Amino acid sequence: MYDYLIVGAGLFGSICARELTNAGKKVLVIDKRDHIGGNCYTADVGGINIHVYGPHIFHTSNKQVWDYINQFAEFNHFTLRPKVKYKSNMYSFPINLMTLHQVYGVTTPQQAESILDLERIPNDKPKNLEEWILSQVGEKIYERFIKGYTTKQWGRSPKELPSSIIKRLPIRLTYDDNYFNDKYQGIPIGGYTQIFEKLLKGIEVKLNIDYLEDKENLDNLAHKVIYTGPIDKFYGYAYGNLDYRSLRFESEYLDIPDYQGNALINYNEEEIPYTRIVEHKHFEFGKQDHNIITREYPSTTGEPYYPINDEKNNKKYDLYKKLMLQEEKHIFGGRLADYKYYDMHQVIASALHQVKLLI
Repeated sequence: MYDYLIVGAGLFGSICARELTNAGKKVLVIDKRDHIGGNCYTADVGGINIHVYGPHIFHTSNKQVWDYINQFAEFNHFTLRPKVKYKSNMYSFPINLMTLHQVYGVTTPQQAESILDLERIPNDKPKNLEEWILSQVGEKIYERFIKGYTTKQWGRSPKELPSSIIKRLPIRLTYDDNYFNDKYQGIPIGGYTQIFEKLLKGIEVKLNIDYLEDKENLDNLAHKVIYTGPIDKFYGYAYGNLDYRSLRFESEYLDIPDYQGNALINYNEEEIPYTRIVEHKHFEFGKQDHNIITREYPSTTGEPYYPINDEKNNKKYDLYKKLMLQEEKHIFGGRLADYKYYDMHQVIASALHQVKLLI
C-alpha cells in the first residue's frame, strides 16, 4: 500500500513526489504520457534540446523557488526578448521605447508619453481585452501587436476576452526589452527533462497509464491521491467542459546554422495561421551547424494548454471547486486541476506549499 498515488509526472506532481519521499512516504507516480516532465519535457534532437510542448523560460523573483530548482540543474543566463514580424517590418517586443520609436519615431520617454496620450482611447471601466489595451496604447499599437495575434491564439475576438489575459504583457517607456521583470531567469543547460529525472530518482514511476480509465483500482493502491489532471474530466464533466485553447506544433529540420536569429518571433497578422516560430537552439546559445524550428498553430482541440478564464468558465469551475472541497482522499493541484494559467515558478511554490500541509 502506497501512502500517495500521484497522478501526473509534471512539475507539481514530481515535486510533491520528491518532497513526500524525502519525508519518508511511499509514493507511486503515474502518467498517461510515455515520458515524465509534463509540458516542460525537452527532447535532445541532434544536440539541440527541443521544447516539445512549446518554449518554457524559467523566471522568478522568489529566491526560495530559484534555489530549490537549482538543486536539479544549472541554469544559463537566457532572457526572453522576442521579436514581432508584422507585414514587412520587424519590431522589438514586448512594447517598449524601441517599439514606440519604430512605430512613431520617438526617442525619449517624454516623447513616447506624449504620443500615447494622443493615441489612447480613454475608458474608466473597460469591459474586455480590446477596450483595456486601447485605453493603454491606442489603436495603431493594438492593430500591429495585439489584435491579430490574440484573435489567433484564443480563437475569438479580443472583444470577447477578459482584460486579465493582456495585463500580463509589459508596456514600458524605456528601452528594456526583457519580457519578464523577474530577478532570476534562465534555461536549464541540457534541457528540462534532467530536472524531472532527478526529482523522480528512486521513486516508482509508471507511464502510459490513464488514471481515469481505471480510477477505482488505482485509488485502492494508496491512502491518498494527488491529482494534477483536468478537473472537469475527473468529475465526468458533471457541470460541462471547461474551455481551453490548445496548440499544434510543426517542426522542421534545417541544414543551416541559423534561421531567424532569435529564439522567438511572433507573427501577428491574422492571415498567417501560426502565431510564432521557435528556434530552439537559441535557448542554450547553440553553435550547431544544423537547426530545428517549430511553428505553433493555435487549436480548439488537443492537449489543454490555456484555460479560458471568462465568466462562463469561471462559474463552471466554481461548481467543480465545491466538489473538490468535499474530497477526503483526493488532493488537487497544478494548472489543469486549478484551471489557471501558471508559470513554472508558481507551480513550484504551490507544490511546496501543498507538501507542507501534508507533512
